[in-house]
Amino acid sequence: MERKQLSARLLYIWLISGIFIVSTGCLKQQDVNNTPEPPVVLQNDAAQIRAKEIRASVSAEVDSTLVLTLWASDSLLADPVALDMDNYGRAFVTRTNRRRTSEFDIRNHKDWELASISFKDVEDRRAFLRETLTPEVGKKLGKPIDHNGDGLQDWHDLLVESEEAYRIEDKNGDGIADFSQLVATGFQEEVTDVAGAILSTDEHLFVGVAPDLWRLKDVNGDGVMDEKESISHGFQVHIGFGGHNLSGLIMGPDGRLYWGIGDIGFPGVDQSGKAWSYPNEGVIVRCNPDGSDFEVFAHGLRNTHEFVFDQYGNIISVDNDGDHPGESERMVYVVNGSDAGWRINWQFGKYNDPENNIYKVWMDEGMYKPRFEGQAAHIVPCIQNYINGPTGMLYNPGTAMGKEWLDYFFIVEFNGNPARSGIHAFKLAPEGAGFSFAGGKKILSGVLATGLDVGADGALYFTDWIDGWEKKGFGRIWKLDVKNPSLSKERAERSNCWPQISRVKTIKN
Repeated sequence: MERKQLSARLLYIWLISGIFIVSTGCLKQQDVNNTPEPPVVLQNDAAQIRAKEIRASVSAEVDSTLVLTLWASDSLLADPVALDMDNYGRAFVTRTNRRRTSEFDIRNHKDWELASISFKDVEDRRAFLRETLTPEVGKKLGKPIDHNGDGLQDWHDLLVESEEAYRIEDKNGDGIADFSQLVATGFQEEVTDVAGAILSTDEHLFVGVAPDLWRLKDVNGDGVMDEKESISHGFQVHIGFGGHNLSGLIMGPDGRLYWGIGDIGFPGVDQSGKAWSYPNEGVIVRCNPDGSDFEVFAHGLRNTHEFVFDQYGNIISVDNDGDHPGESERMVYVVNGSDAGWRINWQFGKYNDPENNIYKVWMDEGMYKPRFEGQAAHIVPCIQNYINGPTGMLYNPGTAMGKEWLDYFFIVEFNGNPARSGIHAFKLAPEGAGFSFAGGKKILSGVLATGLDVGADGALYFTDWIDGWEKKGFGRIWKLDVKNPSLSKERAERSNCWPQISRVKTIKN
């Protein structure tokens, strides 16, 4: 079985049972352009100099036990969303080109709400965009931009901008990245969303770009993906809020891929021919690395973005709230087969109808709150309400950072402003059949993080959106580590388990 060597996320022997298996499969294949773009290489001390300049210009507040350094500068990456650090110290990052210009947010198109909520699958969405985005409508909206240069603004312009994946490395071993290579592109249908998920294994690169989870392979050894196939299709039915993308891709303790989609929904048909229909809610799903044995693990979520396994295989996440006054994000224990209660209908419908706006299910039933007497019994309620704008997430069951950080969860808070955003660390304690919050603290502010992962060296790495909500053509990767390592020996032993890339893989560039 293909595997992701689980790095410091999953260093224990996992204890998990009761896994029920069905199936799914590959739905489409596409060729990849075999003429790679030249990589970006920073010569001599350029990477070190640039890293020091940027660090000196950023006023970040860091936990007193930690130190923050810049690992990759904006000379090497831009507009980063998802991050995966592989076992050889390399970073795989998705870059979004489609955000805002080829992606739609229903808050900017309220006259589309009724049509959007009626969509049953991705093809309904595709047909709507083709029918609606005529040159006349496009000119009036000012969107999409005339990307194909034919003098018109219509749905054909949605076929131009592609999402991308990059590999970033520290080639000279001085601790600062100096190399960047575009490894995958060609994600640009009219229904293509933001590339919100990425995962590297020894044999494949997996990229989540709704409506598909793609599996890619470097056949000729040049470090660039030559083949790609969709192993799961059907994600992103509705035109919902921006940022509810396919995301959270991770290898589980059972050797299967897990990922999620926000409440823009998923109906699809798996490899066995079984239909799955969750068009109005967020789901977490799983399958084997070849796309087989697909199933919906949990549903009724709004936008978990990322989730993690603890040392016993339990899934923990923080689900984004519904943006209703008085509500807050929810720390959730995601149980196999569970329903968290959210439907995209709770976002719209009667909520926006002044003549029928008395009863609001999600709010009036208290479905966003931790368990209380009289709460609906069919849902799995949240552990507690917690932070705003959760994105990247990580769990440390072993040798990451130091002993004092064992069993901590790390979660990114993304609010569009570096000063109000950052990274939090928290712990949970068993309570009955679930968990209770056992305390936490903010360990970093002043950086607008997105993706979060642990490196082969045991430090935390995270991508930086810099500021605001719009793409801007640059981005960074930071490294967060302890000042006084208490697990130096263990971290070194673990790092040595994975030989340097030059010794285990041959990459022509």
